[in-house]
Formats: sequence, structure tokens, C-alpha cells
Amino acid sequence: MLIYNVTINIDESVHDQWLSWMRDKHVPDMLATGKFSHAKMTKVLIQEDMGGITYSVQYTTKDRETLEAYYQEDAERLRADAMGLFANKFVAFRTELEVISQQIP
Repeated sequence: MLIYNVTINIDESVHDQWLSWMRDKHVPDMLATGKFSHAKMTKVLIQEDMGGITYSVQYTTKDRETLEAYYQEDAERLRADAMGLFANKFVAFRTELEVISQQIP
């Protein structure tokens, strides 16, 4: 299992609009690709020197092949949506995480 993690710092001037868009449009669109089983959005509690508000969104996928299919088939289109709406109002970086173990009490 892999986690595709996107960390985003969003400018406060568009924060509320962005947060609504993420919850109501972007995350559902990501899940609608069929390549992710679920998504979790968290707010980073440490304040950044550059300002803004930072979030981490974690999309869980079953394997490398499925994540590569997302990159090839969906990533460009879905990233372009954000650029069209929030250009110059956010910075994002992406990481891939491999789940080694998960424990639930």
C-alpha cells in the first residue's frame, strides 16, 4: 500500500474558498479516478515563516502501478484545475510513502 501525500501552503486571502473547493470538488475528483481507496486531509499546526496555512492530504492507493496510472492519466488535468483557480496563491510538494505497518487497537 502507498500513500500519495500532497502538502499545500495556501494564502490566507483564498483559504476559505480553497478549503471548500478541496472538500467539495478536488478530493472527490481524485477519488473518482478509482485509483485511491480513501483520502485524509490534515491541517499542519506548525506555522510557516512564509505565512499562509498548510495542509497535508494523503491519498491511499494499493500499489505502484495504480499510482503510476494516476500520474499518466489524471494528474495533469487535476493539477491544472488548482492552477486555474488559485494560481500564485499556493505552493505544493508531493511525496510518496510506503506503508510498512499499520496498527489499530
